Amino acid sequence: MDAAAPIIYANIANGEQPQSLALRGRLAALVVSLTCLAPLTLAATLTPNPTGTGTHTEIGLSQCQFMARTGLPCPSCGMTTSWTWFVRGNLTASLYVQPMGTVLAVLAVCCFWAGLYAAATGRPIYRLLNVLPGRYYFVPLLMFAIAAWGWKICIHLTGRDGW
Repeated sequence: MDAAAPIIYANIANGEQPQSLALRGRLAALVVSLTCLAPLTLAATLTPNPTGTGTHTEIGLSQCQFMARTGLPCPSCGMTTSWTWFVRGNLTASLYVQPMGTVLAVLAVCCFWAGLYAAATGRPIYRLLNVLPGRYYFVPLLMFAIAAWGWKICIHLTGRDGW
């Protein structure tokens, strides 16, 4: 294989065959795909709470104790509401209510399709993920999560929470 070629390519001209996933790997990819589909499907069955938080109570979960004790939203407040708006195609409402919820929903959709692709074709995805080391996406995601929490606190304190 040519040293300059990205690791996601196989040099078929030199007789290399693209690596294929075994049955176990395909099943694992299918499990990942269905695991990512589950919360998206659940979000589609819920009604977004117009206050911007509390949608999770529709599935029997209790109110946010952080919010009850401090009067401020926790880092995950509004995530379920954001996902319910996302699956309905209202990306503006999803971003406004909890920006990190939108990012996580997009990642779930991407993982669903990538897992389904790997399960159906047997082509591994990990080679593509190896091209971009975790430090290039983990720190920005963490910073975005902190900024999204700050946004949620800001709109809550100014009375503009909800959609």
